[in-house]
Amino acid sequence: MEIQEITGFFKEELFVADLKGKTRDEVLDELTEKFISGNFIKNHELVLDMLHRRESVGSTGIGHGIAIPHGRTTAAPELTIAFGKSSAGVEWEALDGEPVHLVFLVIAPPYEENNHYLPTLGKLVEFLSKAENRDRLKAIDNFQDFISLFSQ
Repeated sequence: MEIQEITGFFKEELFVADLKGKTRDEVLDELTEKFISGNFIKNHELVLDMLHRRESVGSTGIGHGIAIPHGRTTAAPELTIAFGKSSAGVEWEALDGEPVHLVFLVIAPPYEENNHYLPTLGKLVEFLSKAENRDRLKAIDNFQDFISLFSQ
């Protein structure tokens, strides 16, 4: 799987250039609400519960200002990714102790025929491991530029 292949999992309705949430829980709620309002998932509470359980196992704040909360749930009909950016930063209990500025919320059904879930997470981590990509994401404020970055 190439990084360009994951662009189909991003949706404009799930792009948030300026997150309002000040805490990890507020950001998870804000992005989950985008999934609901865009009709991408069916049950807000079910998804939030799954995300909170995932965070209790270990923080999805992977360092360098990035968090990738993720999970599988029956509320999701297909793999979909929301993106949110916080210029102020959000305390996430990240591995490096730094605030999170870029959040990728990855939601997938319990079973996918093509099984893109783990390869997608891997590609995201690989892409975000480059400081140049993180810096460019921090500067992006619209969905078209966001998709273009992943399409290059």
